[in-house]
Amino acid sequence: MDLKHKFWLKIKQLRKEKGLSQEDLWDKAWLHRTYIWMIERWEKNVCIENIEKLSKALKVDVKDLFSK
Repeated sequence: MDLKHKFWLKIKQLRKEKGLSQEDLWDKAWLHRTYIWMIERWEKNVCIENIEKLSKALKVDVKDLFSK
């Protein structure tokens, strides 16, 4: 599995662990709702600015989005 797929899976895992819906996450990260859906479906590449927004919304360090 490549880094991109690990990242996508980690976003979904962390979101669920924190009890957040996709709607909750897009609201906290200031991202469009379909963007989160596309990330979790492996259909969207994520720019560095949005990686930072996601890490803040999930209250984790950016590096944690790429760990197992």
